[in-house]
Amino acid sequence: METLAIALGALVLYLIAYHTYGKWLARKIFKLDPDAAVPSVALNDDRDYVPTKKSIIFGHHFTSIAGTGPIVGPAVAVIWGWVPALLWVLFGSILIGAVHDFGSLVVSMRNRGQTVGDIAGRVLTKRTRLLFLLILFMALTIVLAIFGLVIAAVFKLYPASIFPCLVQIPLAVFIGVYLHRKGINILIPSLFALALMYVTVYFGNVGILGDFNGALAEWSTMTWVVVLLLYSYIASVLPVWTLLQPRDYINSLQLLSALALVVIGLLVAGMIGGAPEVSGAERPPLEIVAPAFRAAPEGAPLIFPFLFITIACGAISGFHCLVSSGTSSKQIRCETDAQFVGYGSMLTEGFLAVLVILACVAGLGLGIAGTDGGNLFGAAAYEARYASWGGANSLGAKVGAFVEGSANFLKAIGIAPGFAIALMGVFVASFAATTLDTACRLQRYVVQELASTFAPRVSPTALASEAYEFDDNRKGADPKTGAAADRGAHPWNPFTWLTNKHGATIFAVILAAGIASLPGGEGKAAGTGGLLLWPLFGATNQLLAGLAFLVITFWMWRRKLPVWFVAIPMLFMLLLPGVAMAMQIFRGEGSFLATGNWLLVGIGIGTMVLQIWMIIEAILAWPKAKGVLEEQLEPLPASSFQPEGGRSC
Repeated sequence: METLAIALGALVLYLIAYHTYGKWLARKIFKLDPDAAVPSVALNDDRDYVPTKKSIIFGHHFTSIAGTGPIVGPAVAVIWGWVPALLWVLFGSILIGAVHDFGSLVVSMRNRGQTVGDIAGRVLTKRTRLLFLLILFMALTIVLAIFGLVIAAVFKLYPASIFPCLVQIPLAVFIGVYLHRKGINILIPSLFALALMYVTVYFGNVGILGDFNGALAEWSTMTWVVVLLLYSYIASVLPVWTLLQPRDYINSLQLLSALALVVIGLLVAGMIGGAPEVSGAERPPLEIVAPAFRAAPEGAPLIFPFLFITIACGAISGFHCLVSSGTSSKQIRCETDAQFVGYGSMLTEGFLAVLVILACVAGLGLGIAGTDGGNLFGAAAYEARYASWGGANSLGAKVGAFVEGSANFLKAIGIAPGFAIALMGVFVASFAATTLDTACRLQRYVVQELASTFAPRVSPTALASEAYEFDDNRKGADPKTGAAADRGAHPWNPFTWLTNKHGATIFAVILAAGIASLPGGEGKAAGTGGLLLWPLFGATNQLLAGLAFLVITFWMWRRKLPVWFVAIPMLFMLLLPGVAMAMQIFRGEGSFLATGNWLLVGIGIGTMVLQIWMIIEAILAWPKAKGVLEEQLEPLPASSFQPEGGRSC
């Protein structure tokens, strides 16, 4: 019953937080106004700026920020015991993560949908814009290089998940195009697509589907990485309503329904026990089989500060500021929707992380396959997965601990073992895929912004002599207003090509593919190169969250708003990940420096230098900033837009 009490207690705590702290932020601090002009309406271009119902944008936002982060992080961190992991997820998500996501979303909406990087250049100093964009570029490069590998690994571990994930794409395009033309509710066709997905999951190991999945599971990792990055390119350049929104909405239904099944299974297992080993046998009791606290697991780094970078997305993640300010802020059609999308999505992700922890510390105890052909139960099952840091930290172990543990919950309600495993495999792969295509679109924005900074400017006369014409959405556009500028980028300069959405996306995809094509270490195959950068992912991601908090804090400080509730998390998220990264680079026999891993040494030191420089810029600007508004953008035009046939937001 302890496991059940933790799950229900976490759910109640999140509901209370949403309706108290979240509501206070929305009403008293950010003062969300249902009548305020929003970028999605005022700048609607039917491609990136698209006013969207909050249920649909919640689906996109939640599936994009979640990815595999709230799965792999907690699945590794329970090696230090379940209590530290649970406490960081619960209070980190409520007091830090949700505030970070919500604040990034609101600040971006109030700045014409600009990314946090662009906003940094006005609320801090002009130099910080370039510094922040370079940090974003490195962080997103790591994500793109890694997540193709993650999805490929899941497909190889759980072949039955391949076709359900692939069939989502044509279904989403059909639904997106149909709904865009007809304007009907998305729920019914999405439920039909979800039912079809579940049918393909059920038959994923038999007949033609089984042969198809088995054949694709034999593809090399590099082949999968190329295919997935090619898909990401297409998804990035298409209008959001064509593929991104409908696929993420279908995914959100699939993910929420899978979460519901896990919760129901947990309830049943908590009350009557897990599925019996054989029909008629006694049902094993659901109980926590992991230690509450484990100070020094074999080979593991220090719990402090590494717990706080190992569990990222389940508590807080810097990647979320990119989703909030990169895509979601351009789709929110009513300011008051921001609490549901920004704060609510993070709490939902926190609850997912709680379920992951329970699956790994209690679900595994219901039984897993042993190496000798028998089954392991209780503490023996936990020890089989968490005997040492090296075993728990491998990619297969990260995914497998959650999949096996959560599948045990599903088996408790009578779902067949094969179907339960396949369902959880689809769950993980779908999350990773939404992160991959969203990250590619975000990287496209970052590359375009960087290219526009470095592209030299020439006079309109010179451009006209080369038959170059301005238009409002190309290189001659003013980055602040979107209106035709007096000076534009030279069309023959390479940076000019990168200001185009196709050029920027192709560059991002080729760079990620180039890194992935490297062997991921001694004895590793081509296509696993993302593993080279994986050790930097946690610290870089969390430092990015601290820098996003820095931008939010300055934006509020200039408006004389209270800043304590963002300034304290900012200091926490700058200090701990910074210490962790420094330890990774310089401390001990296994450090990047000691092992001669010069790629990680170079990227790590470069990231730290950029971040320290940005912090110094902020310290120098802080005394002069209070009550002094930054350079203002042109106000959004007022809009008479009202959703749902005239009803107010």
